[in-house]
This record gives sequence, structure tokens and C-alpha cells, in this order.
Amino acid sequence: MLFNSIEFTIFLPIVFVLYWFVTNKNLKLQNLLLLSASYFFYAWWDWRFLSLIIFSSTIDYIVGLKLLESTDERKRKILLLTSIFVNIGFLGFFKYFNFFSESFVQAFTLLGQPFEASRLNIILPVGISFYTFQTLSYTIDVYRRKIEPTKDIISFFSFVSFFPQLVAGPIERATNLLPQFYKKRNFDYLKAVDGLKQILWGLFKKVVIADNCAIIANDIFANYASYSGSTLVLGAVFFAFQIYGDFSGYSDIAIGTARLFGFNLMQNFAFPYFSRDIAEFWRRWHISLSTWFRDYLYIPLGGSRGSTNKKIRNIFIIFIVSGFWHGANWTFIIWGALNAIYFLPLLLLSRNRDNLNIAGEGKVLPSIREAVNILLTFSLTVFAWIFFRAESVTHAFSFINHICNNLYIEIPNILAVGKFHLFITCILILIFTTIEWMGREGEYAIERYSSNWKRGMKWGFYYLIIIAIFIYSKNQQEFIYFQF
Repeated sequence: MLFNSIEFTIFLPIVFVLYWFVTNKNLKLQNLLLLSASYFFYAWWDWRFLSLIIFSSTIDYIVGLKLLESTDERKRKILLLTSIFVNIGFLGFFKYFNFFSESFVQAFTLLGQPFEASRLNIILPVGISFYTFQTLSYTIDVYRRKIEPTKDIISFFSFVSFFPQLVAGPIERATNLLPQFYKKRNFDYLKAVDGLKQILWGLFKKVVIADNCAIIANDIFANYASYSGSTLVLGAVFFAFQIYGDFSGYSDIAIGTARLFGFNLMQNFAFPYFSRDIAEFWRRWHISLSTWFRDYLYIPLGGSRGSTNKKIRNIFIIFIVSGFWHGANWTFIIWGALNAIYFLPLLLLSRNRDNLNIAGEGKVLPSIREAVNILLTFSLTVFAWIFFRAESVTHAFSFINHICNNLYIEIPNILAVGKFHLFITCILILIFTTIEWMGREGEYAIERYSSNWKRGMKWGFYYLIIIAIFIYSKNQQEFIYFQF
């Protein structure tokens, strides 16, 4: 069920009414309703994969209780490894079986020993990368004694499958989200209004920005040989705005929807394209995933401690694994390795924590130095996105080679949309970027944007956003991160 679909427009109000007006006096009933709604939400895609969520939830619920009972460290490690094996095993099979199978075939072929391997017609369950990591973090935190395991099975199952963030995050920690299922939740009008505002802005990002950019980026990447190098650069920039609008838009809708039900989810994007270096970018982009890898992989490996060789090793591991998490393709691995290369100089020079504040904090415009650094960081990010977007490594290098060999400036004429649509999309991106910049000190762009406006101006602004969403809703595209 897509957030920008008619089905969800019907589903959400029904669940909202039942939640606040029918089950509001009983916490267990509220949680049971959320669990039922979450399973229905997920089953809308394919009910068969509900068994994976239920099985994974059951394993980690039992493992959590067993970890509480056991004081034997060897037994505790076995329990932890059981959880890791089951969760990573499912993820590995559904997401990576064919990748490894084909890679082995190619490797042996290059060595002069060709052979055939089976390729299975495996359907990737929606959101498996997200809920697997969420439930894994619970088991690891229980093992580390950072959280007490829950005996409330309904709350735990609801935590794993909570429908606003089930299929594309944010990847919540049990320390933040699980306790919220234990506490009585009272309807907060101001909190609900804030949630609706964030949903509205998320829909604008997705429908108006991302889906428009997708049409142009898809055409340019598919027909790159027909365009000039400058048009290909423009296509990469459009993809950068597509993936940001698409994914951060989903996160905004998820966080806003959760707020309607009295829950607080973590911020997943903090205006990453205003970053002044790559380290800052990764503190602001997909925060729930980057902090997950930091806490459960990077720090256990030693983090930035130890010798220079270990620092370099750890950085490459964390970024390559992060890339591989996104998809079973060598393009994602190269994308991760490229970001590691970007990051390394900052780490080795101890400059990776230089920019912890907000760019241009308290000012209308950034300084010249900040503006240059933002532009440079964005350019490096856009270049890396080419590998992320390309269908294959060959496609990516051909795309880059065509840029280098045909780098002349022309007014692009995109086959799929025409010059007028391209011009309008550029104007929309400019407006969008301006609003994001003006609202960069909030959790989302329009959180405080209109707080001091008169009522008429405020509602006029919201209506303009709604009208734009309706106008561009015909260009509906699936959320990119559903494939991960």
C-alpha cells in the first residue's frame, strides 16, 4: 500500500478513528489494533510474506526472553548468533542468492573454468532490509544489557511491524520505540496538526519533486547516448533530487503518520544537501541506517581507534557493507567504496567532525566558504549517485565516459517531457530548495516556516502545496527504497 495511493487515503482515517474513538480506553486493544492494521498494510502487497515478519518477530521475542534468563555467557552468545543467523539468513537468501550465484559463475568463467549455476525466481519481500535490522537491533541491545527484554508479545510484534515505518524506515531502535507501546497515549491536537504538516510536506517531496524528476532522470539514463554531456550531468542532478525527495518524503510521511497515533519516530534526514563535507552528509542522510551501522558494526570493529590501517579498513568495511545493504549489484558496492574514498581524508586529518552545526546558522545566506563547500559536497554526491542509479557497472562507466567525451553546454530537449516541462520542474526544484533552506533549522522544512504568518497566508500556503500535489499526482512512481 503506497502512502500516495487512494487505498492509503481510505485506510489511514479508518485506523485513526478506531484508534482514538473505539479502542482509546484500553492500551492493549490500541496496540492490537496497530498490529492488525500493520499486518493488513503489509499484506496489501503480498500476504504470503507476512509469515517472514511473524517468524522473525517470534524468534527474536523468544531469544530476548532466553537472554534474560541466562547468565552463561557462552549460551548468551549462542542465542545472539541464532537471532543473527535467522535474520541475516532470510535477508541473504531473498536479496543476495542470485547475486552470489551469478558472481561465482563470472569469477570461474574468467579463470577459464565455465560452469552453470542455478538462478531462482526469488521475489524480494518489501521492507525486509528495514524490519530485519530493526528486530536485530533489539536482540543485540538485549544481549548487551542496554534494554530489558519485553514480555508483552503484542507490543513487541507491533514494534517490529509498525506500519508507518515498516517498509522503508526509519529503522527504529527498541530503546526509543518499544517503550512507547507500554505507555497510555492521549490525543494531542497540536501533535496531530504537526504530523499532518509533515505528511503534507512529505507528499510534496514525493509527488511534486521526486516523481517529476524521475521521469526526466529515467529518460536520460536510459537514452544517455543520445544526449550531450551537460544533459547527462543534469540527469544525475535530477536523480539526486529524485532520491532525496522520494526517500526523505517517505520518512516525513512515516514520521508524521506515527505522530497522529501519539508516537515519536527518529529524524531520518536532516537536510543533507546543505552539508559542507561528506562526513556531515552522512550524519544527515538516512540517519537511522548510518547510526545503525555505526553502533552495531563500525564501533565493534574498533571505529576510528587503533592504527591508520585499521581506520582505513573500518571505513571501507562500513561503507561497502552499507552500499551492499542497498542492493545485490556491484554498482552499490562501488557507490559505497566511492563514499569511503571521499570520507577517508577527513578522518585521517581529523576533520570529520568539523561541521557539527547547521550551515549558515542564524543567517539568511551561508558564507562564501560554506556555499563553496556545499556545492563541492553536492557535486561529489551527485557523481556517486551515478553508480547508485545505473543498471550495471558498464552502464555507469559508459554514462561517465559519455559525459567526458561530449561535455558541451546546450539547452536540453528531454524526449520524455519536452523543454517546457523541464523548465517547470527546474522552477519547482528551485522553490523546493529555497523552502528547505529557510526551514533547515527545524526537523522538517515547514515545521516552523509559517508559524508567524497570518491565518490566511498560512492556509494559502498549505492549499498551494495541496493543489500542486493534485496536479502532479498523475505521474505516480513507486518509492525507490521499496526495492531495498
